[in-house]
Amino acid sequence: WNYWLSAVTIAAEISAAATIINWWKPVLPDPAWSTIFVLLILFINLVGVRLYGELEYWFAILKILIVIVFIIIGICVTTGGLGGHVIGFQYWKDPGSFTGGGLGTLNVLLSAGFSFMGTEIVGITAGEAKNPTKTVPRAIKNTFWRIVFFYIITIFLLGMCIPYTNPDLANADGDPGTASFTIVFTLAGIEVGAHIINVVILISVLSAANSSLYTCSRTLLGLAKDGLAPKWLGRMNRWGSPYIAVLISSIVGFLCVFASIYSASVAFVWFLSITAVSGFISWWGIAVVHIRFRRAFKAQGRELSDLPYRAFAYPWSAIVAIVLTTFIILGQGYSSFTPQFDAVKFVTSYIGLVPVTLWYLGYKIIKRSKVVPLVDVDFETGRVTRLDVEKDKEEDEVLPWYRKALAWVV
Repeated sequence: WNYWLSAVTIAAEISAAATIINWWKPVLPDPAWSTIFVLLILFINLVGVRLYGELEYWFAILKILIVIVFIIIGICVTTGGLGGHVIGFQYWKDPGSFTGGGLGTLNVLLSAGFSFMGTEIVGITAGEAKNPTKTVPRAIKNTFWRIVFFYIITIFLLGMCIPYTNPDLANADGDPGTASFTIVFTLAGIEVGAHIINVVILISVLSAANSSLYTCSRTLLGLAKDGLAPKWLGRMNRWGSPYIAVLISSIVGFLCVFASIYSASVAFVWFLSITAVSGFISWWGIAVVHIRFRRAFKAQGRELSDLPYRAFAYPWSAIVAIVLTTFIILGQGYSSFTPQFDAVKFVTSYIGLVPVTLWYLGYKIIKRSKVVPLVDVDFETGRVTRLDVEKDKEEDEVLPWYRKALAWVV
């Protein structure tokens, strides 16, 4: 249920999309654009997973191409390859880095984490993947390398090209014209950079909202199948979409319509905080379950070689994840206590902890549930058989070479 709460991401992304599109010309008010975008992603999710997968496939290709172009331009800007002076690492020395010290870093961890929310979707899609034993391990590995290449390298170049004292960054208030990507395009002499980045950001946030609705509706479907939610939430339409779960999850998206009447940018900040805390709690839970999974697998005398994918650096990777997520969840609101207590900032920082606490305590009290013994953990229900694995290999071999190449990148 906590993971379903990340449906608020839909509201956060839709609020951002409404602000972005009105940067060009405010033809319609924010609530009108929010309604249009919610209905659009609702339609995509109601017609089944095929359309969703195809759209996300091409969206990913577009975003990857733009990031590659940005990396090339960023390298040219910092090395003086476009006729300007060589920047190199001078901004790392003057004005320096890590402004605000540890507290400044702690303050941005929530927003940074929000940017990575959704990486766990590779596990959610396994239930509807045609060949999960092949695609899920590959998707997990590719996600790691995409983060390294498209996130880390991009941030590295931004830090080289733009000092944190840049006045455009200081005035950034949701206006895409002051986005860090846009500043690099401007430094390169590409005046249409703001428009290019605006289009990419708009596509990205709508793609994120689309993915959020998909994962949340499938979470409700799983809860219904496990008896943790009403069974009618698991009803399917003729396209194989859990339409009731999709509709219920999309209602949360309409929160942004009402919130944007007040202020789309303020609504985005609130929704971002709720979603990010919920996401970190989900990651904490995934790490804990991972440790329990491996311990139960071993307790039942099973061989690790039977697993299609084994996580890197287990158990330390899971332990580090638990420690870091706990630190961020509890420490990200530290600034609300200094230099004096700020009630609004405190509520904004920790409001995401309220629903998960109530859900957990409520379930424990009502159901009187207990921790399942390791030897009794069910590993058979829904398990992919060896026959399915061989069938997956046959289907993979008939793909044309260019689809295989794109699948590795995307």
